[in-house]
Parts: sequence; structure tokens; C-alpha cells
Amino acid sequence: MRRDVFQAIADPTRRAIIALIAIQAMTPNALAAHFDTTRQAVSKHLKILTECELVQQEQQGRAIYYSLQIEKMKEIDVWLSQYRKIWETRFNQLDNVLVTLKNQKI
Repeated sequence: MRRDVFQAIADPTRRAIIALIAIQAMTPNALAAHFDTTRQAVSKHLKILTECELVQQEQQGRAIYYSLQIEKMKEIDVWLSQYRKIWETRFNQLDNVLVTLKNQKI
């Protein structure tokens, strides 16, 4: 199955994993210590994140470290930017209405 970054970030556990490895690369065991779940469950989440290219694996001796792929996160930011512009426009319109109402009361 082809997955995309939005499927990956839809799950709260995967978002938490992203937040943890954004700070530093971590092994599945180190990640599992942060959750009330099994290492196997964390590995399944890591598999999805890897398939979506949000994380990359690096073998260091016998351990595998997972780190965040910042470039892939930019896809999310680009998609959100279109909505950010809409929200900012609406907030600016609301500000104008509130200023107008405030000036009418004076």
C-alpha cells in the first residue's frame, strides 16, 4: 500500500514519535520507553513513518537509529500554508470589524 505523510501524521503515537526523533535520533527500544506499548507496536509505527519517508534508518553497530527527514515535513508545511493564508485573511477581516465596532461606540 502506498502511504503518504498525511496518513503518517494522522496517528497521535506517530506524531509523538516524530516529536521525539526531531530532537535526536533514537532506537526503537529508546522510543518504546516513552510509550505504554510494546517495542513491536513502536516498530510498526516506525515502519509506516519509514514508508512515508518521514524518518530514515541508520545502522550503528548492532543498533538501528531513526531520525527525522525534515525535507518530507516541508510537504506538510506547503499544504498547510494555503490554509494559513485563509485563516490570516479571516482574522484580519475580524480585526477590521472589531475596530469598526469599537470606533462606532465612541
